[in-house]
Order: sequence, then structure tokens, then C-alpha cells
Amino acid sequence: MEDVKRWRRELHQIPELGLKEYETAKYLRHELEKMGYQWESIVDTGTIVYIDNGCLSTLAFRSDIDGLPIEEKNEVDYVSKHSGCMHACGHDGHMSALLGFAKRLKIIKEPLNYNILLIFQPAEESPGAARFVVESGIFEKYNVKAIFGMHLMPLIEEGMIACKKGPLMAMCGELDVTIHGKGAHAGLPQDGVDSIMIANQAYMQYQTMVSRQISPFQPVVLNIGQIEGGTARNSVATQTVMHGTLRCYDESLFHQMTKHIQAIHESLMQSYQCQIEWSCPPMYPPVINSSSLYLQWKKCVDLDHYMELDEPLMLAEDFAFYQKAVPGIFFFLGTKCDRYQSGLHTETFNFHEDVLIKAIDLYERIVKNIKGV
Repeated sequence: MEDVKRWRRELHQIPELGLKEYETAKYLRHELEKMGYQWESIVDTGTIVYIDNGCLSTLAFRSDIDGLPIEEKNEVDYVSKHSGCMHACGHDGHMSALLGFAKRLKIIKEPLNYNILLIFQPAEESPGAARFVVESGIFEKYNVKAIFGMHLMPLIEEGMIACKKGPLMAMCGELDVTIHGKGAHAGLPQDGVDSIMIANQAYMQYQTMVSRQISPFQPVVLNIGQIEGGTARNSVATQTVMHGTLRCYDESLFHQMTKHIQAIHESLMQSYQCQIEWSCPPMYPPVINSSSLYLQWKKCVDLDHYMELDEPLMLAEDFAFYQKAVPGIFFFLGTKCDRYQSGLHTETFNFHEDVLIKAIDLYERIVKNIKGV
């Protein structure tokens, strides 16, 4: 526990953005070397450790390593030393748990059924480097048959493990829309094409599309979180830009939604003689836990500290790319307590390091008890 606490607090002080985690990678590699491991670089700032136990197949365990562009407001002696960057999503905890598991593996005496691959992955927040890890070919190289990942979750009581089979987290895409109208004086609106008004029309039709063109049994979120338009109060806005996110649990539904969005834009362009440029490329697929692997994984969990989720979350995770390559289980570890209430991606997110032992213990039970994958 002393090591886990030290790792977490030292890593918390050096958060770095995706694909720029050079100091973090140096720290992880140094700690792994101290344990006697040989590491390999992957996707530049990523690090993997392959542990050959003489088995035919391999189980992989993944931690993300990147921080977020958030200015920390916690008043702690291990506050971020990197201005404007913070481990506000628990990745410092994820790394520390995987380091703890690496150290635990050194003292397990009984033979294991699998080789082990530890993945310290960069750039989960953006651009989703799990895809690059899969494309590197390491799953084929090391014959990986299943993968497991954990995420701290302040919505769940401290120390509780939470999961479900099937869909767990959403597919997501970033929606960017630019409406090109025609500028004019506010006193002569007939000479212009008001891009703000057209943006308002688009926004309302997006919501109508969700409520009237998509089955209520298919969960969808289309949220516009940012709108910028116009330059002066007494002019017709030439250009308006909207930024949002599209989320669902079905890839075919995602593409159906983008076709509806295109139809809305074509109608608006015809009605108002404007031009609309837009994009909504899929970022991460949905996180879908293997049903058969889940049944084995659940037998490894302390059921006194387990809750099965009733429904999936509309959050997104690039762990989904691994699950498209091999069966995988992604689960949550609760951090909610009287002291720590702040949510993920907030400037005051924090947690008790003691909770990380729950993940390390579960990882150990997985390698000892999972069979036949």
C-alpha cells in the first residue's frame, strides 16, 4: 500500500496530455525496471510488459496514462506541478493499480494458466490510442485472448466493483457544424442570411430527430455544448459554429443518425440559401463486455462488494477498440465517500488510494481463476 500511495501521488503531480506523456512514461519504465521487468515502447509514450509464464495464451491488462487540460484546484501536497493539466479522470490511480499488480505478480508462487501482458496506454482521452495499440500487432504477437480494464468512478460507493455484461459505455462522435450565411445591417435583415437563426433551426430539428425518428428503446444522446456566432449586436450574423457530441450503443444507429443530420442540413440549405459544412466522425466504438467472459469474471469478484449495473452509461472509452479485437471486460471501481464527491473531469476530483487494492486483488483473482478463453 505504501508503494501504491507513493506511485499515485507522484504520478498525480506530473500529468501530461495524450501522446505527450514523456515524463510519465519515464517514471513508469523506471518503476518497472526496479521490479525487474523488461519493458517495450508502444505508440511512443506507451509501455508494455510481457510476462512469459510458458503458457499458450495471454491475458492483457490495461491502464490509460494521460491527463486532461484542467487547472487543478485541490489543496493537497501532491497537487499537479504542470500548470493547466491535471489527472482529473483517475488515470494516476489506474497506473498505480497496474504497477501494484505488476509487483503482486512477482510474489505469486503457484503456476498461472496464462502469460500476462501489461499495457500502459497513452492518449485515452484523445485521440483514442487504444486503436493504435491494436494496430501495432501486439495482440497477435503475444497471442492475447482476452483483456481487462478498470476505471475509477465517483458515482459509485467507495470500494464497490460495478459492471454488467453487454453494452457498458457508448459509441461517440464529435459533431462540428459551420453555417455560412450572409452578413447585413440589422436594420436591413432582408439583405442578409441569418446564420444564428439557421443554427437555432438546426438545433431544434436535431432534438426532434432524436425524439421522433429514433425508437425510444434505442438510447441516443445528441448534445450541442457550444455555439458561437456573429460579431456585433446590430448585424446579421455571417457565420455560426456549433460543437456537440453524438452518443449511442449501436454502430449502425450512429450512422443512421448522421444520415438524418445530413438530411436536416440539406433541407436548411435549400430553404435559406446558406451553406453548411459539418462532420461527425465516429471516435470510439461502444464498450461491450463479452457475455461469456463476464460470467467467468464475475466468479472472481467479491460479491459482498459488487453491484451489477442496471443500465449502461453514455460515457465513452477507447477500451472499446480492444474489445473489437478480443473479448474484454471493462469495470468500474467506486470512489464515492463523504470526503470525495467531485465527478470525473472536474478540477477537484480526488480519491482515497486505499481503494486501489481492490483492483489489484481482482486482477490477481482473474489470472488465477479465469479458464478457457
